[in-house]
Amino acid sequence: MRALHVGDDALLVEVCSGEEAQALHAELLRRRAEGALTVREIVPAARTVLLDGLADPARWASELTTARVPTPPSHAGELVELPVRYDGPDLAAVAERWGVTEREAARIHAGTEFTVAFCGFAPGFGYLTGLPDRYHVPRRATPRTSVHAGAVALAGPYTGVYPRSSPGGWQLIGTTDAVLWDHTRVPAALLAPGTRVRFVPVEGA
Repeated sequence: MRALHVGDDALLVEVCSGEEAQALHAELLRRRAEGALTVREIVPAARTVLLDGLADPARWASELTTARVPTPPSHAGELVELPVRYDGPDLAAVAERWGVTEREAARIHAGTEFTVAFCGFAPGFGYLTGLPDRYHVPRRATPRTSVHAGAVALAGPYTGVYPRSSPGGWQLIGTTDAVLWDHTRVPAALLAPGTRVRFVPVEGA
């Protein structure tokens, strides 16, 4: 691990992989819950974790850079189930890339338990990991100028759900009516880092 000072009271901790970032994030949350770490925010990303509001960032920089990356956590986070219709315009292309039928592609996706690795891009958008490497797909060569809210999509190792209409270059495989972001709800985001997610096919879809 490498720790970079950010301002007066923050550290950006770099690791080698998304799995290590998720494991470190979980470990830091555990320490904060036990009172061993006082920090305002812990924000994971693809290969980094930001600790903001540290009382003694120099001490934590020294401690983290000499520690081992923790063992990835077991699936202990909250489980959120998202109803989905596998009706996306890119489902056929994804199925062909996987070497299966569209129905089988939907079954593979729905049979996977995902974990929210981190959030970004738009309020409520979670980057979900869980698909084996052989099912990773590239972004579209030409992004769409508009992707509808609720679109379930794939890109690289991630699955995501568009919380609102926006441009996007991910492969669209389905649609959910779940509300990913609602500023009147507490918390506003349905998905948070560490949340477990399953996609449940809508009956008859």
